[in-house]
Order: sequence, then structure tokens, then C-alpha cells
Amino acid sequence: MAKKIIVAGGGHGGIACAAKLAEKGFDVTVYEKNKRKDMGYDWTDIFDVRAFDAVGIPAPEKDKQLPMHSMSFTPPSEETILRHTDDDERNEFDIKMERREIYNILISFAEEKGVKFVYETEITAPVMAGDRVIGIKTSKGEILGDLVIDACGVNSPVRKNLPECCLVQAEPKKYEVFYTYRAFYNLGCDVNKVFDRYKVYMIPNGKLGIGWVAAEDDFSDLLIGEFEPFTAEEAEKKAEFFRNGNPVLGDELKRGGQMTVIPVRQTIAVMVADGYAAIGDSAFMTIPIIGSGIANSIKAAAILADVVASDKTETYSAEILWDYQLRYYNEIGAGLASLALVKLLMTKLEPSQLDYMFDSKIITINELTISGEPGGGIIDINPDLIKKGAAMVKDKRLVALFASLGANIARLSSVCKQIPKHYSRYEIAQWAKKYDDIFKA
Repeated sequence: MAKKIIVAGGGHGGIACAAKLAEKGFDVTVYEKNKRKDMGYDWTDIFDVRAFDAVGIPAPEKDKQLPMHSMSFTPPSEETILRHTDDDERNEFDIKMERREIYNILISFAEEKGVKFVYETEITAPVMAGDRVIGIKTSKGEILGDLVIDACGVNSPVRKNLPECCLVQAEPKKYEVFYTYRAFYNLGCDVNKVFDRYKVYMIPNGKLGIGWVAAEDDFSDLLIGEFEPFTAEEAEKKAEFFRNGNPVLGDELKRGGQMTVIPVRQTIAVMVADGYAAIGDSAFMTIPIIGSGIANSIKAAAILADVVASDKTETYSAEILWDYQLRYYNEIGAGLASLALVKLLMTKLEPSQLDYMFDSKIITINELTISGEPGGGIIDINPDLIKKGAAMVKDKRLVALFASLGANIARLSSVCKQIPKHYSRYEIAQWAKKYDDIFKA
């Protein structure tokens, strides 16, 4: 009899992994709280299309892909604006699509492979047998399986309710999530007269976070992301700040207008336990600072499916599943973690200090990007930039922050290389503490 795999939640990585496991002969069911028609936020996303190759999904048709515009970056003073041009090097594999179209592709692919979907099922907690996960508690009762893949997202009720002995971090901490508002409005002026079609704000209006206004051919796109929670009503008031400098941003809401919580941190230190594996936002696989995680999650799905299918014992123990974490960290996670340190540095900057970094060319357009490619953040911090900043900055506090960043990146590199090659609960607990301590705000 085929082993029963439960995918808790309809995250991108969970669905992609479900498809690969069903293709390998497993009995796989995805349980999702939303209705099918409500899968995916009502907005667009940029991601690295090579992720589809990892799980064998054909590249999306060109008519499903949306045009992309060059970006400009605005510091708090809004005086020194840095601009990419159409001639600047860009990741050729980045594409832009409607989030719901991405879901249509993933769900259709999974269904073709034999994955079953059960919608309108609220997941509330894991079902435990000692320290092993044996199923999920739902609004429709307990559902048992041989392995639970947690794709419930940043506030996963499965991850949050695991016992401490599993070593999996339950909750994100301060500065580890963005409270985000995303909405599409009418065009407030002729789009052909807009100089900056995709304008990214850093610490907008003095608030820790980012924002952007993107001018498309028939609508304007607003994003507001902050570390402190706010409501949709407050978001409308915040939108006036962006309208003041962007007449293209109209005031008639066309679609979206959603509030959501996005992880902007390093991948979780421990993402497996007996009978359990976290993926996607449940494991905090997003690119820190910008919160894009579609490509990382789908690539992780291919790794997890390979590890599960290779388990000759069919026990799906933490010892077996640890190879999934090890491979993910070596291929993706460790490289992304340094961006979480950059994000923490940004939370310590005064707006005037960020202005100074723009004005004095410590940060140039070469260090600025938003990409769906793993490692694509807002500021590309490398040793040369750290040295340049330390040499040019006269502000002693800023010098200290750069020095601390350099030291922490070196420390992080060392700790990531020390990740245990085999599962030992004691050794992994010790390693996880070293790893997590680097990111204390």
C-alpha cells in the first residue's frame, strides 16, 4: 500500500512537492483552508522560472507573463534617487506573473500527477504520538498519515504547536515579518509621462520597511511593508504619502487591497522532526528584506521529494529528513542568510544615515536590486561594500554597524559550515542555538 502523505496547507512548495511524490507513487492529499477559487493573493509576483525546471513543470506560456520595468530606489530624503536602466544586467530567468496564474499551473500539474485536494479545511494543530507527528487536527476532524509536510505559511498552526523537543522554532520574532498591504489602483495620470515606472522606497515616510509604486499600462501597483502591524484602514492613509510623490497612483481601488504577513528572515534553524518537514513560508524560505519565496520553495520541493522517495525504511524520521535540510542549506539557505543580517542592519539605521549612504555613493545602483533569484534582495552586501562603507563613513555609529555586519557575516559563514552532517538531537540543538544567536536584533 502506498504511504500516505499529508500536505498541510496549499503553499507553492507544498503543492510542488505533492506533485513529485504522487508521481513517485505516494498517496498524497493537500488540505487547504481556502476555496479553490481563492487560492493565491490577488497580486503579481516576480520569481525565478528555473524553479519550475526543478520539479518538471514546463515554463509558463509567454501570454501568462507580464512586462517588467526597470527600478529606481529612493532613500528617506527622496533626493538621491538611484536608477536601473533597461541596459543594466538583469537576471534573465526572472519572470512576472499573476499569483493566481502561478497557482493554476501548480495545482493543474499536481492534479495530473494524482494529487488530491481537499479545500475549506481549517488546520488547527499537529496530531502527536510522543515526539512524532502522525497527522493533523482540522475542522473536519483528525487526519492521520505517514508524513506531514507543513506548507501552512508563516503562522502555521502545525509548526506553532509542535512540542519543544522537536527543536522547531514556533514563532517568528521582532523584525522577522513584514506586515504588508498590496493594492492595485486606477492610473492617476498618463502612464507615458511617468519617468520612474517602478519606484522603490526605503524607510518611506520614516517608517522602518519598504514600499513601492509601479505604473503598469492600465493600473498602478502599491505595496507598503512595515515591521509594525497596521490595518487596511491605516494603509489607505499611508497611501497618501505615496500619492504625493506619484500622481500615477490613483485613488480608486481596482483589486487587491489585502493585508498579509510575509516572513523576512533567515530560513528556520530546524525544519524537520519525526514525521514532519516544513517547507516554504512555514520554514521561512523567503529572500530576507523583500519576502519573495516562490522559487526557493519550489526548489526545496524537489529536494524534499527526493529525500522522502529515497527512504528505504519508510519511517520518514528526523534522521532521514535531515538530509533535506542539509541539502537545502548547502544549495540555497546558507547563501540567503546573510541578507537577514543586512535587514537587521537596516532596522538599526537612522533615515539620515541611509541618506548619507546614498549621497556619498557608498550604495550605488550596482548594489541595488529586487530579484526572484535566490540571493536577490534590496542591497547586495559584499566584502567590498563593507570595506568601502567603513572607509568612507565618518559617523562612528555607522562605522560600528558596518564592522559588526562584516563580523557577523564571517561568523555566519563559519556556523553554516558547521551544520551537523547527520541528525543528532543534542548536536542539532547546539548548532541551532549558535545559528539563531547570530540574528538576535
